[in-house]
Amino acid sequence: MPRRIVIIGAHAAAVDAASAARKTDRTAEITLLTTEKYAGYSRCGIPFVIGGHIPNFTDLIVYPSSYYQMMKLDLRRETTATNVDAKAKTVETKDKTGKTETLSYDSLIFATGANAFIPPIKGREKPGLMTVRTIEDGEKIDQTIKDGAKTAVVMGAGLIGLEVAIGLHERGLKATVVEMLPQILPVMLDADMAKGVQEMLEQKGIKIMIGKGVEEFIGTDKVTGIVAAGEQINADVFVSAFGVRANTDLAQKAGVALGETKAIKVNTRMETNLPGVYAIGDCAECTNLINQRPALPQLGTVAVRQGKVAGTNAAGGYAIFPGVLGSAVTKFFDTEIGVTGLTELFAKRAGIETVTGTISGKTRAQYYPGAQPIKVKVVVEKEMERVIGAQIVGGEDVTQRINALSIGIQKQMTVRELAKSDTCYAPPLCETWELMALAAEAAIIKLR
Repeated sequence: MPRRIVIIGAHAAAVDAASAARKTDRTAEITLLTTEKYAGYSRCGIPFVIGGHIPNFTDLIVYPSSYYQMMKLDLRRETTATNVDAKAKTVETKDKTGKTETLSYDSLIFATGANAFIPPIKGREKPGLMTVRTIEDGEKIDQTIKDGAKTAVVMGAGLIGLEVAIGLHERGLKATVVEMLPQILPVMLDADMAKGVQEMLEQKGIKIMIGKGVEEFIGTDKVTGIVAAGEQINADVFVSAFGVRANTDLAQKAGVALGETKAIKVNTRMETNLPGVYAIGDCAECTNLINQRPALPQLGTVAVRQGKVAGTNAAGGYAIFPGVLGSAVTKFFDTEIGVTGLTELFAKRAGIETVTGTISGKTRAQYYPGAQPIKVKVVVEKEMERVIGAQIVGGEDVTQRINALSIGIQKQMTVRELAKSDTCYAPPLCETWELMALAAEAAIIKLR
């Protein structure tokens, strides 16, 4: 009898899990369930459709229907998993017509993702608060712009919040970003690196209010304004980018244990406390490679890697997921921003004493036309002199520098090794002295 694999979810992590499972077991019966109308699309692209860089939301669909047919995957859209019985190894489902069915499984993968989170703020039950999680969410925001919206408030200055604010600005809206914490991008950047990014955004015309939490949503029939630090701000569009919370309700009900991050706890094979039951993506906890503490990065790159591991194991193979550094990049207008490993702040919270090295320069030879400014910061563990983090803000070439530093951190490179790196040079591409090495040298001076 063929192996039966049921995957609850049908986006980045889930489809990669299904693909890995199919490659491991050619005869398995693989079923994917999603509550959404669309499956296998990139959530990360939604702000860039809002901004007009990508023509249509349907362009975000990475896996067309033909892919599921080719891979012999049973995709069930607009179908909800209502209950999981781990003892009987069954999943109860209900589709949009109300039809119910019970699916049996040998392996089960939770890829239930995360849900947009709105804190318990007075008035949050009022209509008009928009989130940025699904294609349908993006379509609602897009429609309000087409209907003539002129002003917007985005609540939250994290990665998604700022990408959406930029997208709204690019569509002609006057955008205001409200952030409770004293800086933008609090997970990605230290305050010294975030300051320059904020100044750039403000120069482009986006109003940013830091250190001001939302106290109330006001309006009669719908939200027409917010109160932040005693100040009332009215707008046509209100986007909640407070963050997301792992969707674990169904898993908990089935007896799956949660970890410290309140996401599903898994081992290195992405297996939960229940045999044959796995969890991947935004709903699954993992381990930070530097401090070995539980982490919940909720990044697409992490999701697909976890999916490949869980899919392989669910189909009878063997694979492990060692952990994460939280490497991430984005682009705000013409500025690229990247991070890998621990920031100075998060290292301090983990009890790690650090020194840092920061250097500013150009992406090409000073005399070469088109050279862009770039700033590199490395975070170094003081005792062992290992590089444990890096942040880069620049006009170009940020991604591959972050990737290189990520590999160095994974290989436990010391700051002295980084300073002596054998790097390349050509006037149209880079300076003779690589800025990563110069940042390392700046850190070494502090170590002395």
